[in-house]
Amino acid sequence: MFNLTTQELQAYINEDIPYFDLTTSLQKCNHTQARMEIYTREDIVVACSEEAAKIAEHFNCKILSLKPSQTKAKQQEVLLSYEGEYAQVHQAYRLTQILLEYSCKIATHASLMNEKIKAINPHCELLTTRKTFPFAKKFCIKAAMMGGAMPHRLGLSETILFFDAHRVIYDSNTAFYSFVQELKNNIVEKKIVVESETTEDAIALMQYGADVLQLDKLSFEDITKIVTYKNENFPQVKILAAGGININNVERYVQAGVDGIVTSWVYQAGMANLGAKFQLKE
Repeated sequence: MFNLTTQELQAYINEDIPYFDLTTSLQKCNHTQARMEIYTREDIVVACSEEAAKIAEHFNCKILSLKPSQTKAKQQEVLLSYEGEYAQVHQAYRLTQILLEYSCKIATHASLMNEKIKAINPHCELLTTRKTFPFAKKFCIKAAMMGGAMPHRLGLSETILFFDAHRVIYDSNTAFYSFVQELKNNIVEKKIVVESETTEDAIALMQYGADVLQLDKLSFEDITKIVTYKNENFPQVKILAAGGININNVERYVQAGVDGIVTSWVYQAGMANLGAKFQLKE
């Protein structure tokens, strides 16, 4: 698994502390030692605890305990604890807590959704969209992966995915279908993914060689029809369901027989309910 780089963490630190901590600098407590514990008030999946520890170490704090990413933490369990000079523990305090609050919530939501998916179909994949927080893509992707998700698209340079807006340059759907068929002979390493919003269009796309169909906001009945047709005629084609899928409706999409669930819901999770205990070291 990848980690956020020192440079990326430094940029995050610099946004909050561009020069120094004015408040603690006025207290003149340079030689006072303190200890910080960040704990959870709810059951969560841990994510990015290693990055939080690196932030604390940046402020010359000693790590006392760390719960690794991708592990589950019960209510009241400590995720990260560290100690150091009073002013430096204060500087690391909110940076580490806030990072964990966002990352653990994303990971927890991904895990909850993934558990529902796998209980019905162990081979169906949870895929997260490109709708990550602006300027925080790598962070969001890592947090989601810690919960068992995979990125649907890392960027425009990575995958081929045609939406309706890509079809406007063709005179008709038939012309677009012919283009897809031609593309199969030119792009041999990549899967051709096309979003479709009707049963008729989805069937035609399979007939013309599309590798993956992304069904956007189709009814469960239509999805079931398309999956049945695919299984009988084009078993190699993969079917993804997308559009408004969340923890409350994901099971119905999986029961319809799709191969993957595309969602942005895990990024709308909010923040984990974490607490912090700040105390002077005796």
